[in-house]
Amino acid sequence: MQHPQLGRYPAARHVIAHVSDTHLLHGGAPLGGVADTVAALAQVSEQLERLGGAIDAIVVTGDIADLGESDAYRLARAELEPLAERIGARLVWVMGNHDERAVFRTELLGEAADDSPVHRIIEIGGLRIIALDSTVPGYHHGELDAASLDWLAAALDEPAVHGTIIALHHAPIATPLALMDVIELRGQDRFAEVVRGRDVRLILGGHLHYVTHGSFAGIPVSVAGATAYTMDLTRSPRTLVGVDGGRSFSLVHLSAEGVVTSVVPVGEYTAVTTLDERFLAEIESLPPDARLERFSRKREM
Repeated sequence: MQHPQLGRYPAARHVIAHVSDTHLLHGGAPLGGVADTVAALAQVSEQLERLGGAIDAIVVTGDIADLGESDAYRLARAELEPLAERIGARLVWVMGNHDERAVFRTELLGEAADDSPVHRIIEIGGLRIIALDSTVPGYHHGELDAASLDWLAAALDEPAVHGTIIALHHAPIATPLALMDVIELRGQDRFAEVVRGRDVRLILGGHLHYVTHGSFAGIPVSVAGATAYTMDLTRSPRTLVGVDGGRSFSLVHLSAEGVVTSVVPVGEYTAVTTLDERFLAEIESLPPDARLERFSRKREM
């Protein structure tokens, strides 16, 4: 159903749910003996289901399993695949430094075991999503080698109708946490050369376990918070302190005019105020000036 445009900006053509760093363990064991990562992912799934058919894709930017265990991937798949089917969304898995390529391929993608980089291209209604494997086997830092960047350059040679989103685990963005600098993405200069001036509208990442935004080669970068645990940025920047709380995922709205990313806290909270769909329908039925009088004008106390 077509709804009237109420403001300056048009409705989104594509909506993406950006989830990251689930860090699941075999049998659903609590991470660090504390964090219930299975319950956290189930809560994310429940919240996403409310949006129904509004979501075009669920992009999970890595560290799906904490130890690369087969059962951990099965848990992730069991939670998110049925959700994606119910709401009609594509499910895009991206490798992270805690993931293992061979098991990732067999358990999540249904492919033969292979230790080569897991690069993929997904087309959704004219929008191209490139899942880029930034991992280095046996290490936690990221790197885009010459072969991967050549592959990416070739993929970008032909523009997509509605542009491209690149999703990788190690986002090309600065962090205030000194230790995270050690395990950052290597090869960023050539990466910038490859993506600059192309049709890349947004770079999605994970790895940091907190929400942050920036830009790279003139392209917006959005890092999703983790569903497993969150880094406490109020501690000394010379430490890494992950806490059992502050979980979130992001929603990405892409329109003809731009890209907007929004953070969604994971959890159920008490509503402070509610305006339902009946009120919106009333506003839509009014002419523009009457809408302002009905909803914008301050009421006398």
